[in-house]
Amino acid sequence: EERLVDSGGGTVQPGGSLRLSCSASGFSFRDYMMNWVRQAPGKGPEWVAHISVSGTITHYANFVKGRFTISRDSAKNTLYLQMNNLQPEDTASYFCARGPDWAHTTNRGQGTQVTVRS
Repeated sequence: EERLVDSGGGTVQPGGSLRLSCSASGFSFRDYMMNWVRQAPGKGPEWVAHISVSGTITHYANFVKGRFTISRDSAKNTLYLQMNNLQPEDTASYFCARGPDWAHTTNRGQGTQVTVRS
């Protein structure tokens, strides 16, 4: 069974940091481009970041540039999202998504909740 399991969420104060993880199993993780996507309550999914198969090419949504870093460890079948300087507007459920972009996702994690509040 192909699975993506998200973890690492929590509650932090504004300016705080979290590192999210997405553990992959049941498929060849190293062969897929990956993304992080978030969804705030009452809103649709919002693409956050993308990483290439090799990990050498990354892209970010404008609202996270300079604050978030996407990375991958294909030896561990794990995708990461390092989030720094978190703000209340970053509050959302974050999930990893397999594929070239959100519109062409072929599998996704269950999500991990990030809450930023004073």
